[in-house]
Amino acid sequence: AVRSEGGRWEDFIRFEGNANAFRLLTHRFEGRRPGGFALTYSTLASIVKYPYSSLSAGGKNKFGYFATEEETFAEIAQHLGILRLQDSPHVYARYPLVFLVEAADDICYQIMDLEDAYKLRIISYEEVSLLFMSFLDTEEQDTSREVLHSIEDRNERVAYLRSRVINHLTEACGKAFLEYEPEIMTGEFRSPLVAVIPEAEAYKAASRYAYKHIYTAQDVVDVELAGHRVFSEIIERMMHALMHPDNAYSRTFLNRVSSQYNIHEKTTYGKIQCTLDYISGMTDLYALDLYRKITGMNLPFA
Repeated sequence: AVRSEGGRWEDFIRFEGNANAFRLLTHRFEGRRPGGFALTYSTLASIVKYPYSSLSAGGKNKFGYFATEEETFAEIAQHLGILRLQDSPHVYARYPLVFLVEAADDICYQIMDLEDAYKLRIISYEEVSLLFMSFLDTEEQDTSREVLHSIEDRNERVAYLRSRVINHLTEACGKAFLEYEPEIMTGEFRSPLVAVIPEAEAYKAASRYAYKHIYTAQDVVDVELAGHRVFSEIIERMMHALMHPDNAYSRTFLNRVSSQYNIHEKTTYGKIQCTLDYISGMTDLYALDLYRKITGMNLPFA
């Protein structure tokens, strides 16, 4: 149905946070002003890590915008002079500042995941300390050890190391950006900045460790499985309501959906997108509360 309506099923094969972020910032939701959050073109272009549609994803499930925002990105690209690398479907070079935003993203998520894992007792103090120290040179390690001797609380010690590593990686990525600026400006540079800094091997080692010991930990997997169940249930009920809006249950369900979401979309593509808009705007706690209520696990009068 999506393809027959001229939509792209590729947009929805897997949830794509990059494209969803661009939509949230630029789409005019019901009752809202034109232009979404009305951010500058430069700011918007800086978050598009994959400047092409799902048609050019090549099975990697990474792309920068949905079909509904394709014209918006094309307008931004034209205004900023972003290079077009391919026509039909369009593939653009990254806007230069994307590399800095991506580096900030890579640094914070990887390093803070290690700290969070320690706080959740998934990994030990010795393990997280060793991983953090691997990012620092000998002089910085010596300085860090001197400071750590004055800190008794282990949580504070880990926080100190985390901040030091983030600062170190930030400076390294800044230097790499300046070093590769000519290639970045011509669209020839394609690598994440964290992959070309001297600390690249330490970053890769930390990433491998996280995938082996953190993301596969039982508590983490249990939360992921529960989340899959919660969101699958909400998606199914929302789509059923949108596809059968005259049903009594559907009317009741849709009555609780915020008015900013267009529940009157006519196409299947539009209905799926409305569902994703609704769910991606939820916090974890809100989604869990909604799941409990619609499944009867937590009734209002209970």
